[in-house]
Amino acid sequence: MIFSMTGFASLEREVAGGVLVLELRSVNHRYLELQLKLDEHLRSFEPLVRELITAKLGRGKVECRMSLMQRADSHKSATLDTQALQQLATLSATVKQAFPSSQELSVADILRWPGVVVTGGADQSQLEDEVRNCLTQTLQDMTEARAREGEKLALLILERLDDVEHQVAGVKPLIPMQIKAFHERMLAKLRETLKTIDEERVAQELVVFSQRVDVDEELTRLGAHITEVRRILASGGAVGKRLDFLMQELNREANTLGSKSFSTEVSQASMALKVLIEQMREQIQNIE
Repeated sequence: MIFSMTGFASLEREVAGGVLVLELRSVNHRYLELQLKLDEHLRSFEPLVRELITAKLGRGKVECRMSLMQRADSHKSATLDTQALQQLATLSATVKQAFPSSQELSVADILRWPGVVVTGGADQSQLEDEVRNCLTQTLQDMTEARAREGEKLALLILERLDDVEHQVAGVKPLIPMQIKAFHERMLAKLRETLKTIDEERVAQELVVFSQRVDVDEELTRLGAHITEVRRILASGGAVGKRLDFLMQELNREANTLGSKSFSTEVSQASMALKVLIEQMREQIQNIE
């Protein structure tokens, strides 16, 4: 299965302590790049979120937004941690011994001390399970969307491959005619220029030059690359980089075909091939 790097999925679900709102969106990128935007209630789950996304997605610029809209009744009454208070009292007494002139801690100072005031809220272990389940479901939804988009991209590429094959098939019968026409044109020009001509020497030079303009090898490699693109599309998975490399190879052969051309028909075929290859390359930029 072919996956596009473009996708979107969202989810809202009642969880312990409120409503979890989650959005995932991705676009094409050379590598996997994560942008996490978690609110203050969920920042402690960032390692978990990274782990789940990295395990599911291979490439793309992925943005994950997650927030917890807490209910008004989600907090219990605030209480004091007596152990934390005792520790604070011990520390304060130690400081007073070392610095007798230091000020006493006010009630506000004590209440602001980390860990002294305990507010009941959603159980973190339960909330972690909810975050894991919601993100797993959202990742699955986005993967399915990317798969649907990938299927469309694969069909577009296969259509362009059919056109490329048609162009290659049309060039093959033109090659002998191109070489023959070149021979005749060169001989005619030489006869006009020279009174005497060494036919054997000219024939040898023409044979050498014919080998230079023979594009049978390029056409063979074009056919091999087309077959490989079809095989990779059928195999599925993370194939974007391999397909991009093959587009470069196809374009190289199309350029060589054009540089060796001595006829309008072959030049036009070369240009058509390059246009088709560029169209495929644009689509492949979105494949994972």
